[in-house]
Amino acid sequence: MRLQKVLMGLSEQAIFDEIQKNCSPNGIPLFVGRLLQRAYTRNPQSLALIAPQQQFTYKNLYFRALLMSRKLLSLGVKKHDRVMIFYENAPAFYVAYFAAWQIGAVCVPVNTFLHERELGFILNDAQPAALIVSSTLKPTADAAFANNAISCQPLILSDDAFDWLVPEPEDVEDACSDVVLQDLDPDDLCALLYTSGTTGIPKGVMLSSRNVMANVMQCFARFTAAGLGNNERFFCVLPLFHVFAQNTCLWLPALIGACVILVQKIDRRLILDGLMEKPTIFFGVPPLYGLLCLMKTAPLNSIKLFVSGADMLPDKTRAAFSGIYGRKICTGYGLSEAAPVVSFNLQNNSAATYVAGKPLFGITCQIRDDQGALVPENTIGSLWIKGDNIMMGYYNAPEATAAVLQEKWLNTGDLGSIDLHGNLAIRGRTKDIIIHKGFNIYPAEIENVLMMHPSVFKAAVIGQEEDMAGQVPVAFVALRSREPDIEQILRKHCAHNLATYKVPRKIICLDDLPMNATGKIDKKQLLTMNV
Repeated sequence: MRLQKVLMGLSEQAIFDEIQKNCSPNGIPLFVGRLLQRAYTRNPQSLALIAPQQQFTYKNLYFRALLMSRKLLSLGVKKHDRVMIFYENAPAFYVAYFAAWQIGAVCVPVNTFLHERELGFILNDAQPAALIVSSTLKPTADAAFANNAISCQPLILSDDAFDWLVPEPEDVEDACSDVVLQDLDPDDLCALLYTSGTTGIPKGVMLSSRNVMANVMQCFARFTAAGLGNNERFFCVLPLFHVFAQNTCLWLPALIGACVILVQKIDRRLILDGLMEKPTIFFGVPPLYGLLCLMKTAPLNSIKLFVSGADMLPDKTRAAFSGIYGRKICTGYGLSEAAPVVSFNLQNNSAATYVAGKPLFGITCQIRDDQGALVPENTIGSLWIKGDNIMMGYYNAPEATAAVLQEKWLNTGDLGSIDLHGNLAIRGRTKDIIIHKGFNIYPAEIENVLMMHPSVFKAAVIGQEEDMAGQVPVAFVALRSREPDIEQILRKHCAHNLATYKVPRKIICLDDLPMNATGKIDKKQLLTMNV
């Protein structure tokens, strides 16, 4: 009997306590590198992955992860080494991820939309011992090494590193007995997730095994308390390099032995093909639900739960989705530094979309004023959170860590409020951030690139709302001299230095930019301009 069936009907706290006991034999917490082995031992013939023209049982997946672990070990990758994964949504991503964890290495999944300059910075910061890259992304990796001063020399493994055609033996672990799984301390680094910083420099969010396992079990408890049971099928169309997808479509399914329907990218035809496999849980970002509304007839009848994260869901999108499909979208809140899920609202469909429900069990939230004092219920202030899921800190960035972590409390940089019933509402951002299709864009990063151009002496970037994309970056620049076609020239300049989704949708050239009393560019005035 699967554990979920035993837990049905229990409270969220009781479910969390039981799964924690189940994952801590002899009182020793389960290391993330044992997740796939545990799923294989319990459900060897259960489907783990359904991908186009491919299906993998947990036995299939575990065997291939062991083969990749063997290859990494043979090439000299050691415990605590970083293994960078630069791969699109594919079974190979799962194999690479678990293979690295199984030998005690640190997984460093990288945004597949990065420009080679951005990738070069992360390579220099993370110093990986190995880079696992798809054949389609290898040209970007090659350009990063060719055009940037890269101080590390990682082993590079491409598509031919995966032994897909080797048949599974009867006893997988006996056939791979030379591969000894390495356990780390629960508080050792196991995942390094890069997110753009407010300074324009990417920061590596450090997650420990304890952080990952805590948040996975917290999500498991919320889902099970809401009535989800055995044989769930998770629909994964979000990019796996994003921590939201890693938690919900890689870590969590392995914990419970569930199946993932893997879609390569957000594309109408690919989404329809994936939906034919009858998913039961759908994870998306607001623009993805907007796309489903435009499709109008997507076959969603098998899905019991729709969850939206990574950005605030517009009321317009939720209402349209309800009108077209007659279904509810549950909203949530999280951030990479929290591994990432803090709350999601599975109960009240009539609440405003910015209401993210009660925090998951084990996560404490506080709303504080600018002086750090607690504020009353329903008062907007800075959101601080605490729990075993909160990151260790930022990699190689002690000052940035100290700025947001105080006595194990994380300053999220977001504005929120908590009502009398304990429901968390996200009311805005104190961070200067743009969210485009679920991806974080920090204006300072684009501003830094614009200021690299000799014609620009001031630059400011703001977010502008767009129906399908959420927000898009719009740039304002003050020029030393106006040359013909300068807007197009600056867009090309940005395209040569930034990921495509970060390139400003518009560049407005002005004689000067408005300044406030402290000598900073007044973005509030820019927001009032009709662009």
